[in-house]
Amino acid sequence: ESAEAHRQRELKWVSVMSSVPPSQSKKSRKVRRLLSDDVPSSVRYLVWSHVTDSRGKAVPGVYAQLSKRERIPAYAEIQRDVQQSSRDLGWSQESQASLLSLLQSYLTMVPDIHYSKGLTLISGHLLNMAPEEDAFWIFVCVMDLYLRPYFWSNTVQMEVDSALFARALEQNDALVAKKILTTLGVNPVDICHPWFSTLFVEILPPEYLNRVWDIVFFEGIPFLIRVGVVLIGCCRRAALEAPSKEILFRYLHRSMAKWLPRSVDAFLSLAHAVKLKDDDVRKQRIKMQAQIKRQTHNAPRM
Repeated sequence: ESAEAHRQRELKWVSVMSSVPPSQSKKSRKVRRLLSDDVPSSVRYLVWSHVTDSRGKAVPGVYAQLSKRERIPAYAEIQRDVQQSSRDLGWSQESQASLLSLLQSYLTMVPDIHYSKGLTLISGHLLNMAPEEDAFWIFVCVMDLYLRPYFWSNTVQMEVDSALFARALEQNDALVAKKILTTLGVNPVDICHPWFSTLFVEILPPEYLNRVWDIVFFEGIPFLIRVGVVLIGCCRRAALEAPSKEILFRYLHRSMAKWLPRSVDAFLSLAHAVKLKDDDVRKQRIKMQAQIKRQTHNAPRM
């Protein structure tokens, strides 16, 4: 792409962000259309901030105050994960300090969240893209909009979304769904949890990851399900031949990059082509949540 074309895309985003209020961005056809193209890296975090309305959520001074509070109980565990992820993903020393500060602040502010490594991976990637305080508020909004229930003590939301993923897989590829879910007896949660609770950070290469996040922050959970179905499709042959769950998980959670289409546009086209009605997914989520809560509530107490 020429420098001029890149500049034009930047200007389009600047124009759209100044004309479409953040609170209206999810209804905007212009925003949707621009997201289908690659978002210039120079404005990406601003776009993420816009579609999640993180500036509207931000309260001046709060982040600085939160980061000075006493250390949270999970601090040592976070420190270990930050060091490990930094080695694996090449994060700098400076970003490690910012990451500890960001997670310390977030978990101080939202104490009902159970820490797990996904929080480190997601916020760490955000810090690669955005200044620290902007990253914090984008993180807060993404958690509030989509991910927070994945980190509660109950697992209802992950069970619901995994069941919806399994249903989508069956509708799109009955043969591979049967192999994975019936023959190998895989619980869909065991596939989805490492994907959804990390927003695919350790699964997808950065270029793919950023483009997926562009759309997830706009579309929400249905796009996570679409990406999940595509990932299974990418390693379809290997999945059909997998002799055990363990081998399958190795494919799905560790060596996915080698099966991806060569271009990120091709990957996203596959995701958009998945047979899935996003609005139905949103409705089913609400219905299934209520159902599971009722079952849990009515279960006999031991």
